[in-house]
Amino acid sequence: MDFATALIAENAAFADLLRDADLSIPVPTCPDWTLQQLMRHVGRGDRWCAQIVAEQSMDYIDPRTVAGGKPPEGRDAEIDWLQAGPRQLIDAVTQTGADTPVWTFLGPRPADWWIRRRLHEVVVHRADAAIALGVDYDVDPAVAADAITEWLERVVIQADEEGPAGGDRPLGDGQSVHLHATEPDLGEAGEWTILGRPDGIALDHEHGKATAALRGPARSLLLAVVRRRTAAQEGLEVFGDAGVWDTWLARTPF
Repeated sequence: MDFATALIAENAAFADLLRDADLSIPVPTCPDWTLQQLMRHVGRGDRWCAQIVAEQSMDYIDPRTVAGGKPPEGRDAEIDWLQAGPRQLIDAVTQTGADTPVWTFLGPRPADWWIRRRLHEVVVHRADAAIALGVDYDVDPAVAADAITEWLERVVIQADEEGPAGGDRPLGDGQSVHLHATEPDLGEAGEWTILGRPDGIALDHEHGKATAALRGPARSLLLAVVRRRTAAQEGLEVFGDAGVWDTWLARTPF
C-alpha cells in the first residue's frame, strides 16, 4: 500500500465532510470535542509529526508549540490548512530520509512510520466526523484492514513493554480473540488472532478458533476495535465468550 497517497486521499475525504458542516456540532465518539476541535487535532497532529521528522528529533515535542498549529480564520482557509498537513509530513520524510530514526511514542522508529500512523489517525477521525454528522462512512477494505493491523501492532508493543499486569491485562494467559474480515480479496491481511501470553500479547494473521471471535466487513471490524461502534450496531457476528471481547475493549486504548 502507498501510505502517502492514501493519507492524502483520506485527509481530503475528512476535509470534505467538514467543508460545509457546522463545526460546533459535538462529536459523540470523542467526548467533550466539537468538529472544530477534531479538525484542529488532526491538522495540528500532522504538523507535529512533520516537525518531529524535519528536526530529526529524538525527544518528545509539545504539540502546543508546533508552528502553524492553529487553523486560520475562514472556512476555506481552514480546509486548506487541514489539507496542507499531510503534504508537510510527506515532504519532511522525503527530505529527512524515510529510514532516519526519529522519536515516536513507541520509541525510535523510521521517519516514514509517521505517515502510516497519520493515515490511520485520519481514517478513524473521519469516522468520528461521519458519526457526528449522521452520514454514511465507508473506507477501502484494504485501508481498514491495515488500520486494524497497525492498531493491534501498537497494542502488542505496549502490552509487551508493560509486562504482566495482573487483572489489568486485556487478555488472560491462553485467552484469544480472532477477527475475520469477510472481504475475500484481503486474504490473510483480513485475519487477526490475538493471543494472551504470560508476558504480554501475541498477534498473527492465521485463521483459527479463539475464545472470542468477530466476523464481518473490515470497516465494521475497525469501528468495533476502536470503540466507535459496537459489534451489535455494526451487525458483526460474535462467537464464543463475548465477555472476553468486552474485557478486551475495556482494557485497550481508545
